[in-house]
Amino acid sequence: MKFRIIYSIFLILFIFTNLLSSEIVDENKIHKNLRCLVCQGQSISDSNSEFALTLKLVVKDLINEGKTEEEIYNFLSEKYGDWILYKPKFNLQNFLLWVFPYVFLIIGALIIIFLIKKSSKNA
Repeated sequence: MKFRIIYSIFLILFIFTNLLSSEIVDENKIHKNLRCLVCQGQSISDSNSEFALTLKLVVKDLINEGKTEEEIYNFLSEKYGDWILYKPKFNLQNFLLWVFPYVFLIIGALIIIFLIKKSSKNA
């Protein structure tokens, strides 16, 4: 009986902490997904430029205001464009960037299958 009570308490605490942790915004994760516009190849977490330091403060302020990760990304991409995000959103403007590798892979596979069938008929 004691075991069931202790087990139930731990289970409730585990579920409660998972619910709380899902609401916490990870500042470092956001910093790593934002591109420094001055350094061009670095995230703001790796850069020490004034722009990166300012953007880190902006992200911190937005988190303190209670903004979610998605809202922060939307705010910054509206202000600086989608290029600031290392993992851009899927939309009509960048549809070809997301779809082209898969189309190219399928076309390549079809060409290879066609060539294999053609060579097996000749043999």
